[in-house]
Amino acid sequence: MAAPRKYPEELRDRAVRMALNLRRDPATRTGALRRVGEQLGINPETLRNWVTQAEIDQGHRPETTSEETRRITELEREVKELRRANEILRTASAFFAAAELDRKLR
Repeated sequence: MAAPRKYPEELRDRAVRMALNLRRDPATRTGALRRVGEQLGINPETLRNWVTQAEIDQGHRPETTSEETRRITELEREVKELRRANEILRTASAFFAAAELDRKLR
């Protein structure tokens, strides 16, 4: 279960847009995250993380996008469930095979 978000999604989107716009201009690039963070009441480090992830999601940085991360998590969960189901089936198969052998020996 995900932790509750401290900042609303609209604020997050707005802050990221503002920071990206300021970082595009060399005159305003320095300290852009700090200024935007102060204006909107967001920790600059939090804003830096958001901007970095936005750049990854837009393809400007080589990392795993948010969508890919969600898909990987979903697939890992599915693999775990399938392994658990296989173990249950393996155990049940062994149980019934032993029961059949026991029945034939009598």
